[in-house]
Parts: sequence; structure tokens; C-alpha cells
Amino acid sequence: MTAELVRGQNHPLSQSRLEIRISAGTPVAAAAALSDENGRIHGTEWVAHPGAPVQPGLEVSRQAAADHRLAVDLDAVTEAVHRVSVLLALPAANGGAGPARFGAVAAPFVAVTGLDGTEVASYTITGLDLESAVVALELYRRQGAWKVRAVGQGYAGGLAELFADQGLSEAAQLAAGIDEAVARGLARSVQAPPPRTSEGDRSRQAAAPAVGPDQGAAPQGVPGPVPPAYGGQPADGQGQGGPQPAYGGATGPHASAGGGPVNYSHPRRQTSAPPPPPPAAPPAQPGQPTRPVAGDATGWSMEERLYNQVWGMFEDLARTAAAYRSAVDFAESRMDKELEQALSDPRSRIGGQGDAAREAARARYTQLVDQARASLDRDVAQLVAESEVVEPALPPAFARWDNPCWHAYRVPMEIPMALRLGDLRLPEAESIRIPMLLRLPLERGLWIDSGRTDSLDGSFTDSHDMRRLAMDTAVAHAARLLAVYPAGEFTVHVVDPAGSGAQALAPLTQTGVLAGPPAQGAAGVTEMLARLTQRVDLVQMALRGGAPDALPPGFDTSQQLLIVNDFPHGFDDRAVNQLRYLVDEGPSVGVHLMMVADREESAGYGPLLDPLWRALLRLTPVPDDHLADPWVGHAWTYEPPAVPHGSEVLRTVLTQVAEARRTWNR
Repeated sequence: MTAELVRGQNHPLSQSRLEIRISAGTPVAAAAALSDENGRIHGTEWVAHPGAPVQPGLEVSRQAAADHRLAVDLDAVTEAVHRVSVLLALPAANGGAGPARFGAVAAPFVAVTGLDGTEVASYTITGLDLESAVVALELYRRQGAWKVRAVGQGYAGGLAELFADQGLSEAAQLAAGIDEAVARGLARSVQAPPPRTSEGDRSRQAAAPAVGPDQGAAPQGVPGPVPPAYGGQPADGQGQGGPQPAYGGATGPHASAGGGPVNYSHPRRQTSAPPPPPPAAPPAQPGQPTRPVAGDATGWSMEERLYNQVWGMFEDLARTAAAYRSAVDFAESRMDKELEQALSDPRSRIGGQGDAAREAARARYTQLVDQARASLDRDVAQLVAESEVVEPALPPAFARWDNPCWHAYRVPMEIPMALRLGDLRLPEAESIRIPMLLRLPLERGLWIDSGRTDSLDGSFTDSHDMRRLAMDTAVAHAARLLAVYPAGEFTVHVVDPAGSGAQALAPLTQTGVLAGPPAQGAAGVTEMLARLTQRVDLVQMALRGGAPDALPPGFDTSQQLLIVNDFPHGFDDRAVNQLRYLVDEGPSVGVHLMMVADREESAGYGPLLDPLWRALLRLTPVPDDHLADPWVGHAWTYEPPAVPHGSEVLRTVLTQVAEARRTWNR
């Protein structure tokens, strides 16, 4: 049950991986400060902010927004850290276009949730007036366990005053750096969403995100929310060795500290965060089921609702197909048993009684199967109707290449929840395709299988065509990854030892979205793999040493993807070991691998490569029923994302990505 906190109240935390969700009526910058047992920050590297969004066990948003999700893994926080404070600030570098004090906007709402979205504790920060920065929550250690405390302490002097109050000598410089990082983000941000109303009733309550066919457990959210750190101020409002802050958090019918309007709201009156209301379903005809509507699942944002709705459809189809197959199996078993009983009785062989018994058994079998098929058709028809309204509403990251949303494509400002890698279907329901969504950032690499497969339609594809189709599929996946990440936050490299993929790679090379020309020859392969393995080593050492900012100047912090073509041609034993190292260690530090290869051609390496193939998600360039879900064991047919024949959508999107990257790097 959710604990609705008031200022100063605490609540125990039973989970180490959490998510902190923030909802405000205006774009705010979110940060998180790590501090010791005395509430002191030991340096700028102890603060995660939009300019340095990742710290050990901690990740914050990269820009100002009205909604934030901060992630924290308490087990990954260093032992020297005893408090993690969540900080909110109004952007100071917005040219005066936005509010200058929290008293002029709706009270921010902060919730601590588990990875499954279940709220652990929530806090509405009321009573703010002249303050432009506030310590919202803190997560702190107490007798070996972690707790969350509602703080709500505001500062009229902004982040500089807040950091100075927590003992940071470089307070002014850090605040200026955060303002600069936020200004860069605002310069390329979209308009803030309209004010949100309280959550209304939903016509369809979807379950939590379902498990994808490539996953053995329910999909994970962002690594975990970030806890707030308390500045150590006493209850009388006196800071420790710093300027006196202007406190927020008044909960009674009293005027605010700055003489503003009286706030009669009570934080315990609000029971949940204020996500936008779900779309209203159109009225149904008498005797007909409720018409489906896009985005009626649970979630804070429309993107999250659509994600949950898609996986709810996946679950529904899996269950209804399992019910149909179970009914058919039962009907067959019952018919076999009845036929066996009829034939085992000698009397049934006289006078045609045996024939009558067999006909009766077959009739009952047909009746049961027809009933099961009618139920399946009814459920599939409802899912088809839902798909017809959901598919057009999907954002680019979830949409097919033929979706009209790509014609209005703009380079996004935020990383989406997930990415569409194709479609899934079952033989009992050929009329519906379920989008296959994979959570971002990628947790494992991809293997585009260029080997021969048994075509489902009986057609034959030779090895040359399969290699070409596999590279086309790899390029489509890479283009989609580039398109859904903000400018400068995703980088693609290519290894093509013999240059055989030049034609398929043309959309990437000609638009200029690659980090450099494809690496060719043994020397190119060696140089590329050495560079990426060195990158993994550097980031791992920085993270383990608790100094993620101590990377070389100009170090590219974006996510990295390496496309490997023509494996194993041009790869020696050292290169193979480096690939395995990238597969095992790369995803945790933002380096991902996409192999385009035929496993049979790699058989010469023996069992050495088996761990590599098992670590990758296998996808095919043609429809293939190789994916199985973990519940009922359905063999789902995977269909790769196909760019419409003759369409220029891929080049158009990549051209915008390349232009946005050039603008970002200026």
C-alpha cells in the first residue's frame, strides 16, 4: 500500500532498485546529490545532473521536463554515500519565458515506485512560494537499511544556495554548469505538455508490462529511481554553515514563507500521481462490447500506456490461443477414448452399433472444436479491432515504417521506453500482428541470422539473397535506433571486412549518420574492435573507481552500436575473443553488438562461439517461427520490419538525424 508522506515523515524501503517519478506543472530540472552521514557533498562528482546524468547506482534525466523518471540502484551506491537527495529546480536559463518561483506553478508530485510501477511512497510538495530550487525527497541509510523521507525544503537562491547549504565549495560553478546543460536541452526541446488532471476511470485495466517473447521475466524498467539526499538542516530552518533557505512544505492554513497566497490543500488528500486521463471510449451499441480505444492501459504517459496496451494484447492473444489449443487437445483425447471404448466392446460390432458410436464420437469432437473456434474467433476479432485503433496511435519508436507518423518525424528530445523490432503472430490468428517491443536501453545484442531457414510459405531463398536481406534488416534496425535517440546520444559503427555490405549500407553511409566509414580488411577490423574494447575498459574502470567524470577529454558518452557483417570472414581468434568480450561486458556500459552472420559458417570455431550466440537475441530477415514465450510455449512467428518498396522514408529520417547531429555538434 502506498505511503502518502507529509514533510519530515519517513517510510522504509524494501527494494534496492527503484524509480522516482516526478510530475510538475512546468518543465523543471531534476538532479540528485550524494552525501555522507552528515549530509555534506564532497565534490561536484557527487551530483548527478543534466550535464552529468549518471553516477554509481544513479541516473537522472538529461534535460528539463514536466515529467521525470529517475533511476537508482541502492546496492550500487558506494559505501561512503549515506544519503541521496532528489533536487528540483526551475530552469534559470530560459530567457525569462518560464516561471521564476515554485509558488507560481502547481505543486510538484514525487513518487517512489518499484520497477513494476507499484508506488512505495509519494509526496506532494505544497506550500512553496519564492523558492526556485527544492530538496524534494531523500533516501538515507539507517541501521543497515534504506528509508525514504519527505523533505520539501526550498531555496529562494536556487541551486547555488542549495549546494552551498550542503557544504559544496564549488556550489556556484556547479549551479552554472547545470543551468548551461539545461539551456542546451531547452534549445532543442518541445513544448511542455498541458496541465494534467486527476486520473479518471479506465474502460480497460491492463496488466503490468507483459513479458516479451525474447525475455524470461517481466520487462524491466529503468534501472531504478534515484533517492534524495537530505541537506542536514535542523527543523528550525537554520542551514548548517550556509545561507538561510526559504522553506516550502507548509501543510496547514497559514500563509507561505514569502507572504504568498494561503494554501489550504492537504498533501494526504491526493492518492496517486496526476497522469493524464485515459482516452474515453466511444459509446457501444446495445448488446455489443465496448469499442476499443488507444491508450486505455495503465501508465503515467501515453507512451507507457500504449506500451502496456501492446503487451496486454500480446498476453491476450497468447492466452486465447492456448485456450483454443487446449480445447482441441481435450476434444481429440475424448474422441480417442470414446472410440477405444466402442471398439473394445464386442457387442458394438453387431448391427452397426460400432459405426453409430464412431459417428457420435466424431460429432461430439466437431462440436467441441467448433465451440472453441468460435471463442477464438470472437477474441481475435476484438484484438483486431483494438489493433486497428492502437496501430495508428503508436509513436515512431513503436510504429511500422509505413505509419504516417514518420512523415511528421522530428528528432526526439527524450529516449523512448522501447523500440519496435518487428511483428509477432500465431498460426491460429493470421489476421493480427502484435508489435514486438524491446525495452531501451538494450540489455543484450542482436544477431541477424543470414543462414538458410525453412520458409513458412514454402518459398526458397538462396544464401546470397539471405545475406542481402539480413544486411537490409540490420540497416533498418540501426536506422530505427538512430531515429529514436536524441541527437548525439547514439553512435553506429560498421565492420564490413570484404565490403560486401556496401549496397545495403548505402542509407547509412550516404546520409552521414555513421561515426566513420565502415571498417574494412583485417587492419580495419582490428582497429575498430580494439577501440571499442578499450572504451568498455575505460568506462568500467571509471565506474568501479567511483569517478565516472574522470574520463578522457572529448570522450563520447553516447550509446554505441557495432554492426558486424560477413562474420567469421576476416576475424582471427583475437577478434573473436574481443567480440565475445563486447557481447558480455558491453551492454552494461552502453556498447552493443549487432551480428549479421550464419551460425553454420562459424562452426569451424567449434563450441567457442556457443556462448556468443546464446547471449544475442536472434532475429531473422524473413518470417520464421523461432521465438517462444515463457508462459505457454507458443512458437511465435517473427516478421522483420520491412520498409515499403520504393519508399524514401528511411533516407528521409536518416537525413534529419544527420542534420540534427551536425547542429548538436556545433
